[in-house]
Amino acid sequence: MTPPLTQPAIVTIFGAAGDLTKRKLMPALYNLFLDKQLPSKFLVIGVSRQGDEESFRTYMQHGLAEFSRRGAADPEKWAEFAQNVTLVVGEYNDPETYNQLGVKIKEAETSFGFKAAHVFYLSTPPMIFGLIADGLGASGLAADRENARIVIEKPFGRDLESSEALNNQLLRSFEEKQIYRIDHYLGKETVQNILAFRFANALFEPVWNRRYVDHVQITVGEDVGVEKRGGYYETSGALRDMVQNHMLQLMCMVAMEPLVSFDADEVRNKKVDVLKAVRPLTNANPHDYAVRGQYGPGVKDGQFVPGYRQEPGVDPLSTTETYVALRLYLDNWRWQDVPFYLRTGKRMMRKMSQIVIVFRPVPHLMFAADATESFEPNRLVINIQPDEGIILKFQAKEPGTGMNLSTVSMGFDYNKTFQASSREAYETLLQEVISGDTTLFMRDDQERVAWNIVEPLLKAWQSRPSNTFPNYSAGSWGPEAADMLLARDGRSWANPMYIPHA
Repeated sequence: MTPPLTQPAIVTIFGAAGDLTKRKLMPALYNLFLDKQLPSKFLVIGVSRQGDEESFRTYMQHGLAEFSRRGAADPEKWAEFAQNVTLVVGEYNDPETYNQLGVKIKEAETSFGFKAAHVFYLSTPPMIFGLIADGLGASGLAADRENARIVIEKPFGRDLESSEALNNQLLRSFEEKQIYRIDHYLGKETVQNILAFRFANALFEPVWNRRYVDHVQITVGEDVGVEKRGGYYETSGALRDMVQNHMLQLMCMVAMEPLVSFDADEVRNKKVDVLKAVRPLTNANPHDYAVRGQYGPGVKDGQFVPGYRQEPGVDPLSTTETYVALRLYLDNWRWQDVPFYLRTGKRMMRKMSQIVIVFRPVPHLMFAADATESFEPNRLVINIQPDEGIILKFQAKEPGTGMNLSTVSMGFDYNKTFQASSREAYETLLQEVISGDTTLFMRDDQERVAWNIVEPLLKAWQSRPSNTFPNYSAGSWGPEAADMLLARDGRSWANPMYIPHA
């Protein structure tokens, strides 16, 4: 178990009355408290435009009952935790709000008797990220370069220009080492386990290259629609919402070169190298490498569900994509000409985040044709959610006479092996911010290169809106054009693979 943090911590959440705080942030902090992974001396300060301290605590307690992996809080434990939860009420553009916040922070540090880590978490609409950063800078709350940290939720800009503008605004008050650009996928245990799997085992790294790997598939599928986020999603779409950050981050974890050491900057340098190696996309013929889709009405779990255009807050003639499939190449020695296929979508058949490494076929298949009717190349399947684990698919002889081959599996189930449920990603990420470890967070140059990759496609799609939407039914695996993207290469998407429960 990770040792508990010793330096006191003050976690300030802007947008404290919002959905993210109730669903993710407060449950994460409370679970860290239960697991004794928070410092013994801590304070959580919510900043909101309205409310009072008691109603805020009650609201958060109800959120735990609904969203925490542990369920409803034990009354005694909650009372112990809640005495360290307080609220500042004020507008984000009012200097008095930051003055009140500064007073609470100073009072807490005086009672602690030690200097605390100051975490400022911006759980607010993206358009006021810069406003809050300026407020923290003007009030002097960002001045402690070693202890003050600001956490930015995605989206970090809408394109390269807005991303750089936001970054320049943040740098007026904070240094780069103080800025934590959060991608919750990097907090998932199985995503982090990719590095251990590759670099702590002698069996796999020698075959992790173009000589042995035919192609790589990365799927992040959601079985839900946009729900109440239609207004936000109309300004985003799947390419901005998922590909520019989550999907490219997963590709980096698979494709990065071996590390000299597990140092934060070393890890982030290797990720930037992967993104810089991506073969540039052109906006001339996006159909050659990309597919976009939008879900229409369909049936999910026996129930009729509406299409994207029927969702609240969505334009009835919307051309916003809810699905993206891409074929990318990395122009470097390890991966030259090995395609990386990425797909993500809303209202797909299942909730699934999965990486599939498909190995090249054996150079000579000596067995008779009737013995290999179901022959498949070896595959390594890394399940990120919902069932965390790793499966190796390989060929074995069937029982009986004759040499008949079938695909069999060896599997590692994360939860069963370690006899514990996985921590929520936000628990890991908040603990890393409090400790000052930047390994799992995006650096400014990484963000910039990621926008450079997708921007040609963004511009191409903006200039030529689709006239075929909706082009896949809710509850399906996406548009037929995505299947054709692989079929033209003589390949197909891997079927969902899950580790069976005992």
